[in-house]
Amino acid sequence: MSTPPSPPSGPGHSWPPPSPQPGWGPPPGYGQPHPQPGLNGFALASLLVGLLCLPPLGVVFGIVALVQIARQRQRGRALAVVGLAVSVLMTGVMVFTVDRVASAVRERMDSMGEFADVEGDLRDLDDLRAGDCFNVPGGDLLADRPLTYKIDCAEPHHGEVTASKLLEPAGAPESAEADRVSEDECWKAQDAYAMDTWALPAYAEMFYFAPSRQSWREGDRRLVCVIGTTAEERRGSLRQDAGSLKPEQSAFLRVANEVEFVLGRPPVGDLEDTLPEHQAWARGVYAALGDEAKVLEADRTRPGLEKAVGAQLREIEAARAAWQRTSQAKTAADFDRQWDRALRAMSVETEKALRGAYGLSTQVPEWLADSPEGPGSGPGRGPSAQAA
Repeated sequence: MSTPPSPPSGPGHSWPPPSPQPGWGPPPGYGQPHPQPGLNGFALASLLVGLLCLPPLGVVFGIVALVQIARQRQRGRALAVVGLAVSVLMTGVMVFTVDRVASAVRERMDSMGEFADVEGDLRDLDDLRAGDCFNVPGGDLLADRPLTYKIDCAEPHHGEVTASKLLEPAGAPESAEADRVSEDECWKAQDAYAMDTWALPAYAEMFYFAPSRQSWREGDRRLVCVIGTTAEERRGSLRQDAGSLKPEQSAFLRVANEVEFVLGRPPVGDLEDTLPEHQAWARGVYAALGDEAKVLEADRTRPGLEKAVGAQLREIEAARAAWQRTSQAKTAADFDRQWDRALRAMSVETEKALRGAYGLSTQVPEWLADSPEGPGSGPGRGPSAQAA
């Protein structure tokens, strides 16, 4: 067994080594961390409340947090600023949302009130047929496929159906002529349903309901033509077709309405660019006036019609000559001049006297009275057509 070596001897060495002498230690607190300031609770609450439940309260909490942090030197200033900003933003969103919801509720309540006031039996628009009268909520015939309530025509109503028919492919919404086809069909239907167009009230307008692109793809082909009377309260039917008129009255109105129809449908487009189409249209007017002349010639000797028919025939003869020259015009400027002369060849007063002789309405419609050139010379025939 070995033993440790003996400590060295000699001057300056002792065993065991002396203990270190006590001295000055570090000052109290030296080398120890300072306590961290606490996180402000309102700062965190501002963010959470602003995001999750009550943004206005989050705004209050954010302001309180900033004040306390400044006074007490707490942590959380950035959190308070973010919480305040989020709370302000969410408050704005909440106000906007509440306003939209309130508006929707008010509109819903208003519409329910309108529905409650509608008289009649609820029917699908496509189930209505010629001769049916109906009401719509709020009297809005321009609404997209409005709810229709069928009612007896003797009661106040908003509209009267003149025709309900199936469209041919030319009336497809995708075609360029879709609106024109639907409008023409409904004008012709109205002329056959209420033949004495001068007897229609000034507030009556032509409306039509045609298939949309979507409903056409789903198989809808139904066109519904309507005389709308929403501007004033209307009682009673406007129907005045061939079955309710004398033969000579319906024969005259059939050709007279055709003249008005053709006159009111000039080609669309600038005359310079569509001169051939305008020439063809002028030939159509010439032909329609010829058909009217044939009917009037047959009635020329009918008692009570001689004078009025003779005056109308003389004007028709002059007008046909003018329309023939119009159709032969070589330039747009010449066509325009001849067109103006052709329109002036017939007068409203002569037709008024003729209608009176036939026992028809002599109340000149507003759309015709406003046109100094004569029948059909205004921007369009009859009350305006409205697509719905």
